[in-house]
Amino acid sequence: MSLEVDILKKLQGFELKVKFKVDNYTLGFLGSSGSGKSMTLRCIAGIETPDTGRIVLNNHVLFDSEKKINMPIRERKVGFLFQNYALFPNMTVEENIGFGLVKRISKVDKANKISKKIMDLQLNGMEKRYPYQLSGGQQQRVALARALVVDPEILLLDEPFSALDEHLRNNMIIRLKEDLKEFKGTSIFVTHNMEEAYQLCNNIIIIAGGKIDAVGHKDVIFNNPPTLYSAKLTGCKNISKARKVEPSIIEAVDWGCRITFNYELEGDITYIGIRAHYLEICEEDQVINTFNCWVVFTSEALFRIKVYLKFSKPIVGEKDYNIMWDISKEEWDLIKQKPLPLKIRINPDKVIKIKKSISN
Repeated sequence: MSLEVDILKKLQGFELKVKFKVDNYTLGFLGSSGSGKSMTLRCIAGIETPDTGRIVLNNHVLFDSEKKINMPIRERKVGFLFQNYALFPNMTVEENIGFGLVKRISKVDKANKISKKIMDLQLNGMEKRYPYQLSGGQQQRVALARALVVDPEILLLDEPFSALDEHLRNNMIIRLKEDLKEFKGTSIFVTHNMEEAYQLCNNIIIIAGGKIDAVGHKDVIFNNPPTLYSAKLTGCKNISKARKVEPSIIEAVDWGCRITFNYELEGDITYIGIRAHYLEICEEDQVINTFNCWVVFTSEALFRIKVYLKFSKPIVGEKDYNIMWDISKEEWDLIKQKPLPLKIRINPDKVIKIKKSISN
C-alpha cells in the first residue's frame, strides 16, 4: 500500500506545496499551527481541492489536475479522525460509527460492522449514549471507530490528542499505537507535539510555511535536524550562529566559545545546537571542550531545573545568559554547592551541525 502526493494550493498568506510518498507505515507530519499540515490531509481526503498536482492511493488516482480527475470523498477509501472528533451531537455512538457506511450494504452487514468496531475499541455498553455523555477519550474512540468502519486504505489523524489532558493523552497514545498496529493500511498522523510524533511514527516530515522542511527517520530528524527550523521545532533550546575557524574547530558565536571535533568538518556550517539535557558537569581541569560557566538564574519545574548559564565570561546583567541546562532536581542539589565558575563540557558527539537555516 502506498500514497503519493504532489500538490500545490494557494492559501491566504502562503502557498502549500508538498511532494512526498508514504508506504505501509505511520508517517508523522510535524509543524507549528498554520504550517499546512491539516490542509494537506484535507486535500488527500477530498475535503479541499488543490490548485494543481496529483494524489495517488494504491495506484488509484484520487486527484489529477491535468486529467481533470477529482474523486468524490466517499469513493476515496479514506478514514479521517478530525481534531475535534466531529461527532454528530444528535446521534448515538452506534449511529455515529455507522454514518460513513454506504447505503447499499444490508442492514445486517452494517450492524455487524458497527458491532465489531464497538468491540475492537472497547465501547461495549455505550452504543446508545450520545457524545455529551462520553469522556474525551471515549469520544476519540468513537471517532476512530467511525474512521475505521469503512475499511479505509489510508487513515488520516489530525491532532487527535489536542483536546485531552496530559494523563488521558498518554493513555490514548498507548491505545492508538496498538490500534495502528492492527490497521493494515497507510496512516498519516498530524501534530505540533514532537513527543507524540516520536512515539507514534517511525518516519517524520517537518512542514513549515507550506513547504517540506525536513523528512526522514525520526531518530535522524531528532538527532541531526538539517535546518534551523527543524532544530527548534524538535526542541533544541541552545542554538548559536557558527563559524568554522579551522577544519575541525567551530566557533559558537553566541556562546562565546570554540568547540573542537576529532574529525574534519565538511560543508559550510551556519548554526550549531546542543539539547539542554546533553550538557555535562566536569570535575577535571584542562579537559577539551570544557568551559567556565556562571549561573545567571534558575527556573524550577515539577521534577527538573532549568539552569541558565553564561559561558566563558562573568555575568554583567540579570539576563546575561547564552545557554540553558536542563537537569534533575537531585543533580542540581549536588551541583549548586560547587564554587563558581562551574566547569561545563559540551560533548561534540552531541552537537547538532546545521548547514542551512531553511529548507530549499
